[in-house]
Amino acid sequence: MPPTCPLCHSHTTPFHNIKNRDYFQCTNCQAILLHPEQYMTAQDEEKHYRFHNNDVTDAGYLHFVSPITQGILHDFSPSHSGLDFGAGTGSAVSKVLNDNGYAIVSYDPFFHPFPEALTKAYDYIACCEVIEHFHHPAKEFELLYQLLQPQGKLYCMTHLYSPEIDFEKWYYKNDTTHVFMYQKETMEWIKETYGFSEVTIENRLIVFQK
Repeated sequence: MPPTCPLCHSHTTPFHNIKNRDYFQCTNCQAILLHPEQYMTAQDEEKHYRFHNNDVTDAGYLHFVSPITQGILHDFSPSHSGLDFGAGTGSAVSKVLNDNGYAIVSYDPFFHPFPEALTKAYDYIACCEVIEHFHHPAKEFELLYQLLQPQGKLYCMTHLYSPEIDFEKWYYKNDTTHVFMYQKETMEWIKETYGFSEVTIENRLIVFQK
């Protein structure tokens, strides 16, 4: 039975079956999703993240996150407040911003589980390689919208799927914690549904403005 899309709650249709993993495409927002019954357990998911090589001094890692950090450094000043949502075991985004005198709070359900961080509003939010891990994207994007100050910006980095990509060979789906993948149409749906004033897409960087 095809699952309901966890973002827009619409019908999905079978998309691919790869290594006993069943992927579906939403008929409305066009997202690509793994069947929720095949998600990893929270315990296994945490173990998986601990194996990520998040060395905040690694030049390659710092360059990888630079679309987000350069965007925030350009758009905001150290006096603005920020949230690193899904910061993981070590965040290069936070390191770069801290090194430039910015104050940014870390939140992560596994490694920085501080609910008080989700009780205030921020001028900018960074989600670097995070949104593809969302099990409940409808709730999580609603939360992110609520956490933004008026005129605030949400910076997301992920690899969007598009029809010219050969999904069977696509590296991005090989990470077993990548359970919800987006297309440009999905991002437009998020903008319209949650009330963002605009969304800009530049390669892997997606920026929503409240």
